[in-house]
Parts: sequence; C-alpha cells; structure tokens
Amino acid sequence: MKESIVQKKSFHFSLKIISLYKKLQEEREFIISNQILRSGTSIGANVEEALAGQSKRDFIAKMSISSKEARETKYWLHLLKESELTDLDVDSLILDINELIRILTSIVKTWRQNLTKN
Repeated sequence: MKESIVQKKSFHFSLKIISLYKKLQEEREFIISNQILRSGTSIGANVEEALAGQSKRDFIAKMSISSKEARETKYWLHLLKESELTDLDVDSLILDINELIRILTSIVKTWRQNLTKN
C-alpha cells in the first residue's frame, strides 16, 4: 500500500524532532526536550495506528489523538522559542507542525462528516 501524505510528513517531522531533541540534550535542556520528543513522535505513531484501525470510529479517534499531539507539540515549540532557553531555530519546525495540524484537522473533519452521512 502506498504511503499517504500524512504518513510521510508525520514520519519526517518525527525525524526532525529527534534531531532537535539530541541538540537540546547536548545543551542540557531536559524538561522541554523530553516533552517535545514525546508529543512530536507520537503524531506519526498515532497516524499509523489510525491506518490500522478496526473501524471508521477507531480511525477518527486515532487521527484526533494525532491532531491533539500536534497541537501540544506546537505549544512546546512556541514555548521553547519564546523562553529563549536555546539559540536553536525552531521556526521551520513550527511551519511543519502548522501544516500537519491543517492536514490532520481536515482528515478528522472529513471523516466525521462522512460518518454522520452514513
């Protein structure tokens, strides 16, 4: 089965998050780095779970969790940037997470609408 756009983007985002995590660990920023790693890599994991879902409702639930994790990651990225705990540039990650949020929100909204029509 061909990999979907959301699968690709969430996987590549996870790789970027892992890279950021490593850099933050080197700078000894442990608390926010752990939060970003957990929520940022959870997005793709929940997308994969959604695609293996046993029902439409299961798919929607897992994609919704993915969307929530994306929003949490956005929060941590903004907090990291505004707190000035590091000089690392996270602007590109913020753009990436905003795109993922739009995609996930659209998927959940469309599937919910389709579910209520049937």
